[in-house]
Amino acid sequence: MNIDFLSNHPNNIKEVSEMIYKEFVVKTKSGMEYEDVVKHFSNTRDTILPITLVALENGECLGTVSIFENDLTIRAMYKPWLASLYTKPAYRGRGIGQQLVARTIDVVKELGFKELYLRTEHTSEYYRNRGWIYVETVSDDKYEKINVFKIKFI
Repeated sequence: MNIDFLSNHPNNIKEVSEMIYKEFVVKTKSGMEYEDVVKHFSNTRDTILPITLVALENGECLGTVSIFENDLTIRAMYKPWLASLYTKPAYRGRGIGQQLVARTIDVVKELGFKELYLRTEHTSEYYRNRGWIYVETVSDDKYEKINVFKIKFI
């Protein structure tokens, strides 16, 4: 398996867009259109945020993760953010998500950041068990409980 920048694999933009649209847009009823998601992923880069990574094996996209400048508007002071971590159901349990997160941390360090944030509504224990530090619980207009975590780099 290889983890690389989506910007190096434009043929995977629509597939990544479909995964993220179904998992994070439709389920949250954000109102964003599919075309907006495709446009977003068409504009991700490798050294400037937003950045998207893909896990590829034999030409197939197994999962994805992004780095956003901000993923929670009510906490604009925290940056950058790990966002949209997704592994296709058929490939879960193989450590792909962990490898995507590890590569994300490497990229964020290479960009000169000292910490990385994430938000979760349902998977706090997953991140806590992997060394992420709980920061706070907040709410916004869609969710009553959003847990914010961070990881610091030495």
